[in-house]
Amino acid sequence: MRLADRLDRLLPQTQCGQCGYPGCRPYAEAMAAGEAGADRCPPGGDQGARTLARALGLPPAGYDRGLGEYRPGRVALVVEEDCIGCTKCIQACPVDAIMGGAKHMHTVIEPLCTGCELCVPACPVDCIVMLPAA
Repeated sequence: MRLADRLDRLLPQTQCGQCGYPGCRPYAEAMAAGEAGADRCPPGGDQGARTLARALGLPPAGYDRGLGEYRPGRVALVVEEDCIGCTKCIQACPVDAIMGGAKHMHTVIEPLCTGCELCVPACPVDCIVMLPAA
């Protein structure tokens, strides 16, 4: 198995972009090429950073807290009474975990939600909240 494949499997697959790359796979490729360190993934937390460092043969270290806060196991929830059906959350979701149509209420498909939170700032009426994953 290629190093980039191994690193990609170790990442949390949130596709959030907090690492500075457009998703987990590009970040894994950058690490494998020696262009990025193992400390750039807030969703993976300190344990994830240490695991990535081990896979890269680097000394274990925590993640760079300047990139974001570690928050384990969260999913988005659309407060249905407040949703105006603008579709901005659907457009922001990198994993297609939100469904609905224009001018109709939207909902999150919980098993698909990675907790990346990209839908939260996209919502103009603040009807998306993050909850602990079940």
